[in-house]
Amino acid sequence: MTSIVINIGNTNIRFGLFDDDNCDISWIINTKPYKTSDELILQFMMLYQTHKIEAESVDKIIIGSVVPQITQDVIRAIKKLHGKAPVLVDRDTPSGVQAKSKQMGTDIYANLVAAHNLYPGKKKIIIDFGTALTASCIAENGETIGVIIAPGIVTALNSLVGQTAQLPEIELVRPKTVLGLDTVSCMQSGMVYGFLGMVEGFIERINDEVDDDCFVIATGGVSHIYKPLTDKIHVLDRLHTLKGLYFLGKDL
Repeated sequence: MTSIVINIGNTNIRFGLFDDDNCDISWIINTKPYKTSDELILQFMMLYQTHKIEAESVDKIIIGSVVPQITQDVIRAIKKLHGKAPVLVDRDTPSGVQAKSKQMGTDIYANLVAAHNLYPGKKKIIIDFGTALTASCIAENGETIGVIIAPGIVTALNSLVGQTAQLPEIELVRPKTVLGLDTVSCMQSGMVYGFLGMVEGFIERINDEVDDDCFVIATGGVSHIYKPLTDKIHVLDRLHTLKGLYFLGKDL
């Protein structure tokens, strides 16, 4: 079965083309500025052409969203493009994971579902480096142990640049040294090593609280910057959230 999975986030909309359980192709568009369903149809068509995807060959479309104001426009665009209604999944969609909270975001729930399906038999922590930085923990039996939400790295960087008169926009990369001598490298060190310390602190404190050595998965937009800098993250999977949405919707 061929499926397209769409994860509507606050910063980006990520698409994944699944051939059964395997995601072969993925692409991203910006969430903002918000677009009408007609604009989205044109954008989707162009991306389908780029990736040589025939709309009629897709058996199922699965959507998860944390941005209600654009969700219905995406659904309308998909209906017009594919001639069928997509499957909308959220924290109330049944799975082997016990969400335990009516306030849990669809993305966090999907992260837990993917971890439960892909890495059974152990406690897991999922670090999502998205618009918000989240750390979610799940037990071996699918019980949600808890979640941490902090400002995302790019969100914090944009706030720092926007609220200061002399700090420039920078590329988020690892600096050559921890201690910098110019503004750019000083900021890079603060953003990279500061948030790395936060992430490692989350992992250590969660492990202490659950009295275990959890298996740690990193996902989200800038996760590739932080994974090489620590041995506390075991797996990097940029498509982890998409996989969770796929598991939620594949049998609906």
